[in-house]
Amino acid sequence: MFDFFSFQECLNAFIVLFAVIDIIGTIPIILALKERGREVSATKASLYSFALLAGFFFVGDMVLQLFQVDIASFALAGSVVIFLVALEMILDIEIFKNQGPIQSATLVPLVFPLIAGAGAFTTLLSLKSEYQTGNILIALVANAVVIYLVLISTERIERLLGKGGIYVIRKFFGIILLAIAARLFTTNLIQLLHTVNG
Repeated sequence: MFDFFSFQECLNAFIVLFAVIDIIGTIPIILALKERGREVSATKASLYSFALLAGFFFVGDMVLQLFQVDIASFALAGSVVIFLVALEMILDIEIFKNQGPIQSATLVPLVFPLIAGAGAFTTLLSLKSEYQTGNILIALVANAVVIYLVLISTERIERLLGKGGIYVIRKFFGIILLAIAARLFTTNLIQLLHTVNG
């Protein structure tokens, strides 16, 4: 029944996804959302993230083909969203305004695009060609558990680091997010240009 299981594959997939999701880097964003009175549910965020990533893992190719969108274009659009989130962190401005009746920030922008964003989606499609499906799903479950543990510990981490420490980390990870957005944008733009010219 578990013939597919490979500890090495699970570990490799977990590490890759953990690095791309970068839940540690979202701590300053989560704290900023809570300061604005936006509700963040650790349980819902971890479950929604897993459901969204697992769903995309199985039907991502089909959905993108249905709308005649290639993965490079999808990642390009995602990089713009990540860029805007980075600007929020660096410039202390609010771009993602919640105009609706729901004050929760769990789904947007936390689950999407911060946790389950273009980077995670494209990574999943890459892993799909390298590892067994079961091992990738185990890695996804493990990452969902880590996401939950980090989200329920954000206030403890804030007390440990202090307001000043969180502020510095927020700026630092804003720059990191900006760099990730720039890399995603340039890599996929080059890929699109090659496709058009080729």
